[in-house]
Amino acid sequence: MTAIRRTSLADQAAALLHAKIQSGEWPVGTKLPGETTLAPMFDVGRSTMREAIRQLAGRGILVTRQGSGVFVESIDEARTDWDKVLQRAHITAVLEARLAIEGEAAALAAARRTPADLDAIRRSLELRNTARADAVDLVEADMAFHRAIVVASHNDILLELFDSMAPRLRTAMIDMLKIKGAFGEDADHDAHTHVVEAIAARDEHRAHTLTRTHLLELSTTIAPPT
Repeated sequence: MTAIRRTSLADQAAALLHAKIQSGEWPVGTKLPGETTLAPMFDVGRSTMREAIRQLAGRGILVTRQGSGVFVESIDEARTDWDKVLQRAHITAVLEARLAIEGEAAALAAARRTPADLDAIRRSLELRNTARADAVDLVEADMAFHRAIVVASHNDILLELFDSMAPRLRTAMIDMLKIKGAFGEDADHDAHTHVVEAIAARDEHRAHTLTRTHLLELSTTIAPPT
């Protein structure tokens, strides 16, 4: 029996239980004995043992599975990569701003575009398609494509907003591609092609919906794994 001092019993029980896990007594994936078995091992009551388990679960070391018991999830407590969390948060904020600007711009472009506007959008789409092999080149071409749509909206304020956020947009999109780990897929190109087709058909609702759907899908690609 491992005796412990009668001060901060739950903390001490948690520390000793963690030490036993680190020693290999209960490897990752192992189911722990029940509270009635663990409590006497540490000379504590069941409620204290329950609190110790709760502490280790909160630190990512243990996990409780409903109807199955308590299992060892990790030897060491989970550490959050705050740099990556903040990076994802920044990208998400930029995508939210893009939703506000580009969704409306696509709808307005469908309503107001001139033949010259449509030609410019189609040229920028072709250039975007040729830049799919390099992340930085793709981001630059993608920005030019979306800017052409904003120009076609004939709304000076939307264009000013787009241009003002361009530096952040460029950085965020490059970071996003690094997190995503893939770019230039056919599905991505097809999504942009469909937006152009909607603008060409003067279908405001479809242009707005397709743009919004595309940006929301980008958001899901950078969501942390659950």
